Amino acid sequence: MTEHSIKGKSVIIAGGAKNLGGLIARDFAAHGAKAIAIHYNSAGSKDDAQATVAAIMAAGAQAVAFQADLTTAGAVEKLFADVTAAIGRPDIAVNTVGKVLKKPLFDISEAEYDEMSAVNAKSAFFFLKEAGKHLNDNGKICTLVTSLLGAFTPFYAAYAGTKAPVEHFTRAAAKEFGERGISVTAIGPGPMDTPFFYPAESAEARDYHKTAAALSPFSKTGLTDIADIVPWIRFLVTEGWWMTGQTILVNGGYTTK
Repeated sequence: MTEHSIKGKSVIIAGGAKNLGGLIARDFAAHGAKAIAIHYNSAGSKDDAQATVAAIMAAGAQAVAFQADLTTAGAVEKLFADVTAAIGRPDIAVNTVGKVLKKPLFDISEAEYDEMSAVNAKSAFFFLKEAGKHLNDNGKICTLVTSLLGAFTPFYAAYAGTKAPVEHFTRAAAKEFGERGISVTAIGPGPMDTPFFYPAESAEARDYHKTAAALSPFSKTGLTDIADIVPWIRFLVTEGWWMTGQTILVNGGYTTK
């Protein structure tokens, strides 16, 4: 029977320099990953990427970092080619890339829509495509989406709407890659206590989100803690491999489907 664990495996994490992606990288290194390649989008995250690389290496794993804007198919192809050349064919691929926009429909420009679609949907599509091409058999793929996929709410049409296609990308990829033993999942956290959350929300909205989940009173901020998401991702790329083609909302009871 195939062993489904992180120990001795090679990993690629898109958006892996900091916040949730950085914590996943550190966690996987602590659980025995052999090599971890982290991607970061812009030069502004270079220092964070270098710090994460150092932490991975301190845990005993090989680590490399690559900068790329993943909104073109060519950039995603190059990333996987570079990663494969550096650490070999990955066993696990995690994509945390995303962009938030909170605006009324009437205020969203075509340029804003195109950017949201490119970051949240297009990059996820081509990440899945290249992961399917490059991963070893019995590999694991997990994409970060949003718990707003289970919400009935205004102002997030461009954000949740451009994350929604990833649900079907996940189902299709699970069917197509399944014959090689590759499982494909998506995780939808609730509003997370990271620097990405606060600029998009008004003070009133922040107060609402901090009390909206059933388990909010038991969270130090009321929001989803990234440390509570990491174990779910670790589970899905290890013992939880039998779960495939699914989008799972992990949010303390913030939304459901």
